[in-house]
Amino acid sequence: MKRFDALSDNLKGATILIFAAVLFTFSVALIKYVGARLPVIQIIFLRQFGMLVMLSPALVKDFPVNIRTNRPGLQLTRVALALVALFGGFTAVVNMPLAEATALGFAKSFFVTIAAIVILNEKVGLYRWSAIVVGFIGVGVMLRPGAEGFSIFGIYAITGAAAAGVVMVIIRLLSKTETSTSILGFQVFGVGLVTMIPAIIMWVPPTPKEWFIICAIGFASYFAQKSNIFAYKHGEASLLASLDYVRLIFATIFGYFLFQQLPQFSTWLGAGIIVLAAVFTVYREAKRKQSLTRAPGARGFNNT
Repeated sequence: MKRFDALSDNLKGATILIFAAVLFTFSVALIKYVGARLPVIQIIFLRQFGMLVMLSPALVKDFPVNIRTNRPGLQLTRVALALVALFGGFTAVVNMPLAEATALGFAKSFFVTIAAIVILNEKVGLYRWSAIVVGFIGVGVMLRPGAEGFSIFGIYAITGAAAAGVVMVIIRLLSKTETSTSILGFQVFGVGLVTMIPAIIMWVPPTPKEWFIICAIGFASYFAQKSNIFAYKHGEASLLASLDYVRLIFATIFGYFLFQQLPQFSTWLGAGIIVLAAVFTVYREAKRKQSLTRAPGARGFNNT
């Protein structure tokens, strides 16, 4: 502990962020594992229920005052988009190599910029537009439309990334008037209620092993979010937002050891283009002293 305290703030933040990246990737790998037998909609419902249990102490405190909202329409829009993001992202993870699905998910950064232009009227110059174009070239390299290796599940990944990007911009809007408990509470309850009936209809009884894994998904996801937030309390947002792409390395490791999957050359090439373009976007935001996408209190922190 003394050694950790002796580190610089940026090193502390980077260390915690890498730990969070491991937890995030581990939770996604577990989703892929149980998704081989359980419907995606059931996994989403159980995930939301687990989040509700973990967050119940904060939600119960001062209830229902702490979940009141001045913008119900925007809250419901966020819930709908969160559902699209979760369903698209989880479906891609279950049906694609883990590293490929993870890399396509990085396209969210470009959709955040586009949504910020449309919704927040942010001004974007030639450099950031160029980064967006280059980023989508990387997406095209990975998707390989018209090629034999094309997978429809890549479209699910991009759709989920687009929805998640818009969600992050909406959270930024909501954070100006709503409490974090209200924003998170609407998401947990909203997505849970919407998925409850489809989950019951499509219900596949989990085995004891799958119940254990589902619980592990909840714990890993919760502590990954906590660690991510804690990392940004120490390190600079521009540095940490760039480091977040280390998830691709862990996705490759988990994909190989758990599912015997290694990325193809097109995946590495496309992912490299996406990451470079996204890191450049982060650099431009930092240079212009704008609030970074992943910085708490900026455009929004939680993905969905």
